[in-house]
Amino acid sequence: MEMRRPIFRSDPARALALLRRAEVVHLATTTPDGAPVLRALDAAVLDDGVYFHGARTGEKVLCLGRPAVVSAEEVVARLPSTFTHQTHACSASTLYRSAQVHGSLVEVTDPHEKARALEGLMARRQPEGGYDPIDPADPEYAGELAGTLVVKVTLDRVDGKEKLLQNKAPEEIGRILTALWARGAPGDARAIEAVREANPRVPAPPFLAAEGVTLHAALGPEDAAATEALLRGEYWWEGFRPEGIGPAQLASSAWVGARAPDGALVASARAHSDGRYAWIYDVVVAQAWRGRGVGKRLFALLLDHPAVRRCPFVKLDTRDAQGLYAKFGFVDAETKRRFATSTQMVLVRGWADRRGGAAP
Repeated sequence: MEMRRPIFRSDPARALALLRRAEVVHLATTTPDGAPVLRALDAAVLDDGVYFHGARTGEKVLCLGRPAVVSAEEVVARLPSTFTHQTHACSASTLYRSAQVHGSLVEVTDPHEKARALEGLMARRQPEGGYDPIDPADPEYAGELAGTLVVKVTLDRVDGKEKLLQNKAPEEIGRILTALWARGAPGDARAIEAVREANPRVPAPPFLAAEGVTLHAALGPEDAAATEALLRGEYWWEGFRPEGIGPAQLASSAWVGARAPDGALVASARAHSDGRYAWIYDVVVAQAWRGRGVGKRLFALLLDHPAVRRCPFVKLDTRDAQGLYAKFGFVDAETKRRFATSTQMVLVRGWADRRGGAAP
């Protein structure tokens, strides 16, 4: 069956990626007498099927050999009607992604395929390892593999849908992006980037306008390696293992960036926020792009990020860019103590472990 609005269709690779990152997927099938079966399950999505495991009793066993559908979905953002109309309720909408796999529910009997499926599940839930590889030749696993039911839904057809304003005019998309930025609910910055990716010809809204680069309201896991490369060698990361850079960015309340025309990430900045205080970290611009105003524009975007703009206190540490930050109103914290007798204190622990040497 053809999708009614083909503009919302996503390709199979993106649909499978959604299924892989879903916390759980939904399995829908029927029993031999036609009764519907719907289950939420953990799954390993591999190149040749969606795999589940379980006991050899229960309703799923009755459904072996039957047509089946596996689905997952994620809400990108909910748009109130007021984003597009002052009084009319019908314009309220939800931006979302969804994916479906259509196939047959079949039992996996080959021990090597079963082991591969269970390894896929372990990789999802225990990526740090700490266990012996699941090998059917290992006597520790042979009995468990024989006694565990493993089933898969074959990948006969893979469908994906991404409803991200592709049916709207550029002017309306721009207004909605501006409204999302103004609202600043959790996830809205990522939603802005999802809409822009789905509508690449729509001009950047005013809050993301920049000369020579493309600003991004949110970076993500796919940007961790590039950000690590930008930050390697910066003085504030000296003595810390570089593999900690990516996780630090991903754990931030706000993480913004800038790309060159060829798509390369050339600047990044992040902040942590608790709603009262925000702390700025890792403001960096690639050497070749310094002196062009990229850092200043990116820093302004970070200060305007909802996680930062609502905080009455914004802090940062620097040893060489005081003049830049002073232009945004920053002053030496010693001149703005809230209490005359207060002292800023810090607990430093694990320093020797992070540096790989003796503590100073």
